[in-house]
Amino acid sequence: MTIVACAGCISAQAQGVYPATLAGHAVLPAMSLIPAPSDAPADLKHSGKFTTGQRVEKLGSVEGLSAGRPTGVFLPFDGQPLQGHSGIQRMPDGTFWVLTDNGAGSKANSPDFMLYLNHYSIDFKTGQFKQLATVFLHDPDKRVPFRIVHEGTNPRYLTGSDFDTESFQIIGQNIWIGDEFGPFLIKTDLKGKVLAVYETVVDGKVVRSPDHPSVTMPGSPVDSTKFEVRRSKGFEGMASSKDGRKLYPLLEGPVWNDSTKSFENIDGKQYLRVLEFDVASEKWTGRHWKYVLEANHHAIGDFNMIDQTTGLVIERDNGEGTKADACPENQKRTDCFHDLPKFKRVYKIELTEANVGGVARKIGYIDLMNIADPNKLARKPLENGVLTFPFFTIENV
Repeated sequence: MTIVACAGCISAQAQGVYPATLAGHAVLPAMSLIPAPSDAPADLKHSGKFTTGQRVEKLGSVEGLSAGRPTGVFLPFDGQPLQGHSGIQRMPDGTFWVLTDNGAGSKANSPDFMLYLNHYSIDFKTGQFKQLATVFLHDPDKRVPFRIVHEGTNPRYLTGSDFDTESFQIIGQNIWIGDEFGPFLIKTDLKGKVLAVYETVVDGKVVRSPDHPSVTMPGSPVDSTKFEVRRSKGFEGMASSKDGRKLYPLLEGPVWNDSTKSFENIDGKQYLRVLEFDVASEKWTGRHWKYVLEANHHAIGDFNMIDQTTGLVIERDNGEGTKADACPENQKRTDCFHDLPKFKRVYKIELTEANVGGVARKIGYIDLMNIADPNKLARKPLENGVLTFPFFTIENV
């Protein structure tokens, strides 16, 4: 995991591109692991045993792939990986809470990955992460309304086959977590014990993804299954109002409109729903804003408010890699990058009473492929004199 701090990245200027200058850089090594809790089932002591679709128990015997390209990371792991991270919150004391993703990326291949958050002190001068605490999600009181992987155990630790945890907010004595499988909104206490699980309601109706536990494959090839949210397009980002009274879960993909047989869009440009959830009443308010994507194949990576009306959203394409390691034109090989990144941005957006139900205004953006480093703070090689974020997914802002 790479975390950067940008000086003056977003400010009150006219709409357009904003210059970004690197203010700090810290790197958490990819092979950072922690042991499962002592009371966890034996199956959770080693993670990544099912990434091939078959059980593989020999540690370090399977190399990970990204777009078919070997990554140099081998699994199964002895322990649980700290990465990848999929949500971040800066605390008043300057420390950070960070949410770990569901594991190997899908419901089918992640039953031995635990779901948890880590508390870090990050020193941007030395580039070091100091782990302060870990909170594992668990459900001893059976608040999760469907069967979980470790149903008959105690304390019923949750896994990446139960939920795909992508975003969170700590408000008072509770942690609120956005999930992609339902998509669901999960409420826990500060120790990770599940207190409630909420369905997602859009325009008064529950919306579901194909990974929702109530969605099943049809019994006949001529039948179909209906759902409204594409797989892995749930609550990738979730902000909160600065007073902590409202949550703003942001879907990563547009909602399917069955009456028009199309994804929600404005003049052909798809938009994502920023929903609103009232923390006190624990109910959806029915209000929303529309985040319009710059291109329909784009996705968002994270969302956090910076004041009462403006927030930051990562919008990206699916490209990854550097020009130095690019494949020859029109060639797709496993020893090079065939789809280089072209669009990795952080947008400043505005949500106000005036635009409820309408388009969230994009005030401006910084280009994550063009971060200036005049003070030579980067801990990774520069590309054409600037620091870039040439990653497939960028999931914390």
